[in-house]
Amino acid sequence: MAGAWVIRSGKYGERDEWATQVGVSGGGWREVPDLTQARDRAGVEGVIAEVFGAESAGLRASYTGQMWALRGRIEVGDLLVLPMKTTRELAMGRVTSGYRYLSDEADPNCRHVVEVEWKIRVPRTVIKQDLLYTLGSAISIFSPSRNNAVARLEHVFAHGTDPGALGVARGPARIKEETTSQDLVDEPELLPNVAELAHDQIITRIGEEFSGHGFAHLVTELLRAEGFDADEAPPGADGGIDITAGRGLLGLESPKLIVQVKTGQVGSEVVAQLNGLVVTQGADFGLLATWAGLSKPARDAVKHQRFRVKVWDSKDIVDGVLRNYERLPEAITSRLPLHRVWMLRDDT
Repeated sequence: MAGAWVIRSGKYGERDEWATQVGVSGGGWREVPDLTQARDRAGVEGVIAEVFGAESAGLRASYTGQMWALRGRIEVGDLLVLPMKTTRELAMGRVTSGYRYLSDEADPNCRHVVEVEWKIRVPRTVIKQDLLYTLGSAISIFSPSRNNAVARLEHVFAHGTDPGALGVARGPARIKEETTSQDLVDEPELLPNVAELAHDQIITRIGEEFSGHGFAHLVTELLRAEGFDADEAPPGADGGIDITAGRGLLGLESPKLIVQVKTGQVGSEVVAQLNGLVVTQGADFGLLATWAGLSKPARDAVKHQRFRVKVWDSKDIVDGVLRNYERLPEAITSRLPLHRVWMLRDDT
C-alpha cells in the first residue's frame, strides 16, 4: 500500500503557489546543502550535525528525521498532502520522483524537493476533526498514521469527502524503517500545532452549528459587530443578495456592501453575478462569504476584481469571530462557546 505524506510549504504558506505551479513539494532548510550523496539516514544525520551543531540534540533529531524522509523515504506513487495556508485548502497529488536538489533555483528555500503531480484541492472543512488533529502537527514533513489516516486520505483524494474513521477499511500498516524515539516524522501527533488545531476545532463547530441560512446569520452578526448596519434577507429566493450593509445611522453611508453567502465551493459565475449586483444596486463593494472556498476560475476572477469584490473564507470568518467575540449576541456565543487562553510560544 502506498504511503501518505504531509509536507508544509512555509510558516505562512509562502511556497504554496510555487509548489503547486511548479509540480513539486518541499523547500525550506536553506542552510542544508545537496543531500543527493547522503545514501542513508546516518549520512543525513552527519550533514545536519555539521550544519546545526549548535542546536539541541532533540532539534537535530527532528531535522534529521524530516530531511531523511524527503531524501530517502518518500516514494514514487505515495500520496502527498500540502496544507495550503494561503487558501485553507489541502492540495493532494502523487509523488512522481524521488529527492531532487534544484541547484539552479534562485531562492535557497526552494531547492530540496520531490516532484508531485497535483490533482485536486479540497477545503479543510471537508476533513473531520480527528483527521485534522492527525494532520495538525507542528513539524514540516511527516507521515500521518493515526485515525486510519492513509485510507481516509486516499478516499478524500478519490472522492473529495472524508468518510470518517469507520467509513473505510483499514489498510495494512506501512513498515516504518529506521525510526527512533526522538523521530517525530512517524508520530507527528506528539508535537501538535496547538493554534492550528484550535482553529480547526472552531471551524468544525461553526460548520456544524451554522449551516444553511444559519451561516448567513453569523456573517450578518459579524458585520454588525464590525460597525455595519446590516439587513439580512429571509430564507428563500433573494435575487443573489443575502445581506446588504452600510455605515451610518441608516446604513446608507459608505462603504456600502452587497453580500453573498455560500456554504459550498464558489464558481466564477457567482463572482460575476456579485460584481454585476454591486453596479446595479449602487453599492461600493461586494463581499463573498464562502465556507468551502473558491474554485480556481473563481480565484482568478476575484483577482481581476480585487478593488470591487472581497472574499471572506472560513479562516476570515473564524478570525472575525475571535476579533469580535465579546460583541456577538448570546444567541451566537451560546452555540459557539470559546475560552481565551494565553500560552508561551515555542519557536523551535
